[in-house]
Amino acid sequence: MKTKHITPQTETGAEQLDRLADYVRELLVAIGEDPKREGLLKTPQRVAKALRELTSGYHADVDEMINNALYSETYNEMVLVKDITFYSLCEHHLLPFFGKAHVAYIPDRKIIGLSKIPKLVEIFAKRLQVQERMTNQIAKTLHDKLAPLGVGVIIEARHLCMEMRGAESLLSPTVTSSMVGCFQNDARTRKEFLALVGRNGH
Repeated sequence: MKTKHITPQTETGAEQLDRLADYVRELLVAIGEDPKREGLLKTPQRVAKALRELTSGYHADVDEMINNALYSETYNEMVLVKDITFYSLCEHHLLPFFGKAHVAYIPDRKIIGLSKIPKLVEIFAKRLQVQERMTNQIAKTLHDKLAPLGVGVIIEARHLCMEMRGAESLLSPTVTSSMVGCFQNDARTRKEFLALVGRNGH
């Protein structure tokens, strides 16, 4: 009888959770714990479910999320959604980093439903990430989908890989930005964006 070969592409959701839970049990043993201890009996399943939720961005389709929420409009001033809370996992240590994203664009005859911008941030946050890449991915996607005059993205985040280990640098947020089009080429647009998110002079 042939053993069914399971890959991440063919396994069911339940099979994926079971496989993740098995890895967590091995991890508990490797760090010197007993996965049969009362407090840890359900930990593998809990961690598996949490990991799948925290990495759900791998299975998200940006086009499906936008779902025709692009509209023709003559508005040509800045559109800004600020203080978008996000949580992500650092790909180097699998420890959380979290903070706020500020996303702006200047339309060129096309706008996007406002609720789609936080959802776009969430899709890229719920992957193993580095903050720099995530910042660029958000800006590039908006630029590709809207063809606006410009896009600006600023992310401010705390990284537990810095605060819990290594440098142990407490309460030191990392700030990254991506400026495209007029946000990069027009100093007045960039200055307005920075002022609106409270970063002028900082």
